[in-house]
Amino acid sequence: MTPSVSALKTSPDCLFCRIIAGEIPANRVYEDEHCIAFPDINPQAPTHLLIIPKEHMVSVAKTLEEHKPLLGHMMATAAELAKARELEKGFRIVVNTGDDGGQTVHHLHLHLLGGRRMSWPPG
Repeated sequence: MTPSVSALKTSPDCLFCRIIAGEIPANRVYEDEHCIAFPDINPQAPTHLLIIPKEHMVSVAKTLEEHKPLLGHMMATAAELAKARELEKGFRIVVNTGDDGGQTVHHLHLHLLGGRRMSWPPG
């Protein structure tokens, strides 16, 4: 049985937890019992979606063994969203972790970027 959103660990001061709770509007392009996806408000590519778990986790560095299925689900969801957006030439999935890693919202999230050629190094 999947826990309801209200039964998941959340943080009342977290921007993404407030989006999940419906307190802050977002154009949800995908939602299931584990995660949601919506466009980034500061897109860095023609396609730039954020995929966030409904359970509050500060970062990928703070995940536990029990989170492995959710992390895999989020990656598979990113691939499905890329396919639905016809990003067959390629796309990038980015996970910023911690302040030095460029994480600005401290709720784990994936960036799905595509629709243009990506360069390397990224940052």
